[in-house]
Amino acid sequence: MPEAPLDPIRLRELLTFYADAGVDEALAEEPINRFAEESARPAVRDAAPVMAEERAAKPGSSTGAPPIAARPAPVPMPPAAAIPDEAQAARAREIARQARTLDELKAILAEFDGCNLRFTAKNLVFADGNPEADLMLVGEAPGREEDLQGLPFVGRSGQLLDRMLAAIGRDRTTAYIANVIPWRPPGNRDPSPLETEICRPFIERHIELAAPKILVTLGNPSTKLLLNTQTGIMRLRGTWSVHKTQDGQEIPTMPTLHPAYLLRNPAHKKLAWRDLLAVKVRLRELSA
Repeated sequence: MPEAPLDPIRLRELLTFYADAGVDEALAEEPINRFAEESARPAVRDAAPVMAEERAAKPGSSTGAPPIAARPAPVPMPPAAAIPDEAQAARAREIARQARTLDELKAILAEFDGCNLRFTAKNLVFADGNPEADLMLVGEAPGREEDLQGLPFVGRSGQLLDRMLAAIGRDRTTAYIANVIPWRPPGNRDPSPLETEICRPFIERHIELAAPKILVTLGNPSTKLLLNTQTGIMRLRGTWSVHKTQDGQEIPTMPTLHPAYLLRNPAHKKLAWRDLLAVKVRLRELSA
């Protein structure tokens, strides 16, 4: 009985689900360890010749039967991805210091191949807004919409962030926005500690070159990284701290709740509102 054709609507929904989950390539019949050395990978056997050999080996099988035609050889697998290590973090620190402008830093990041997130993301998500603004906000990592557009905070979280900025008289022409991680992790998973450490020198240099008067860290990961602390965001938010750069700058920093968290917990928007009001007052004092 022939199989019923797939429902186009269900097929489209399935493909959308896979895309949202970060699936971007087909899988082979057998599992392959892409981190293994090329020579250590198990060879993918062609099924048709194997079936023909097994049939011929069975007792009573006809040796005069025509052989089963072999299917085309499987497509060669791409080279194994390199596993990032501490050496890549050291390399990132070295080349990040070479950037003298934000444009140079962006070009360096575009060429950097020491973080595997680059190879699964569609676009580098560097920054958005006004790099000469006195206010800089830093989140953790891009999501699906950000990856597609190559800009930070353009999905639902970004729309809320825009409203939060508007509440204190700001927008993307008077604020500068970036992320600790400039590439989307597959399936929006959390970046690994090593991936974060590899990307750390770039965001630190990014902040140095932008030289804002006020820094706002959005959420737990960016707060812990840029303030070098293990204290959680709920204890730190609303309290001024200082981000110290390698070139000697001491930037007043306000940790606050990430817009994605506020979408899940709208009752806490009042806490972020208080934090932003404190930022507004501090900016006015610094501009006086």
